[in-house]
Amino acid sequence: MAASSLQSLNPTFSQTLASPNTSPPSFRSPFLRFNSSSTPKPLSTRSSSSLIARSAAEPQERKTFHGLCYVVGDNIDTDQIIPAEFLTLVPSNPDEYEKLGSYALIGLPASYKDRFVQPGEMKTKYSIIIGGENFGCGSSREHAPVCLGAAGAKAVVAQSYARIFFRNSVATGEVYPLDSEVRVCDECKTGDVATVELREGDSVLINHTTGKEYKLKPIGDAGPVIDAGSDPLSCLPNSQNPRFVEPGEIISKYSI
Repeated sequence: MAASSLQSLNPTFSQTLASPNTSPPSFRSPFLRFNSSSTPKPLSTRSSSSLIARSAAEPQERKTFHGLCYVVGDNIDTDQIIPAEFLTLVPSNPDEYEKLGSYALIGLPASYKDRFVQPGEMKTKYSIIIGGENFGCGSSREHAPVCLGAAGAKAVVAQSYARIFFRNSVATGEVYPLDSEVRVCDECKTGDVATVELREGDSVLINHTTGKEYKLKPIGDAGPVIDAGSDPLSCLPNSQNPRFVEPGEIISKYSI
């Protein structure tokens, strides 16, 4: 668009061009929880080469989940994970988040004798969910992975996932969606004691009850995103920098 057209839409346009050093007017977003007149502390800078050197020098920590397994079959859809009647619960509200977890997998058919979360309880005793093919199919509700994490589950190990459930699991940071190379759900039972060990190129599920070990596909770049949880930049190095989202907050004070 030509400058003359911009000037007709905004009479101050020519003044802005003439005074490039003029400070912009104060702006306060209704979504931010700080006074825009205050000056945020500047972030310390680091060259990309130093970040690469640090990553290469530090070995990746092995992340381990240990506990009881809850085994389900194929095509577990989001209506079975969290029925639509409970979608009015708001996960950002701590009380409703906890309540949401109490309804995790409540939509499973009566053929599942063991409830994932016992009636009257808010948390599950099962920290690892093992499924078959197409886990998380159905609607795109983010409440599905959120309710599993709210209930206390740490990881889902399935033969395959519905794409939207996998993406929502990564985006919310509630559970690790891990792919098994074989059909683990046919060889494990609900109540088996298991351990999931995650490391790049070396992820495994160990069933201590049966003594069998199963190789898992690498989680790849999704791992740090899941670890970040509600703060998408918390996985950045240099812990002395201010957090993008402060602990206990939902929204960042940084708009740019």
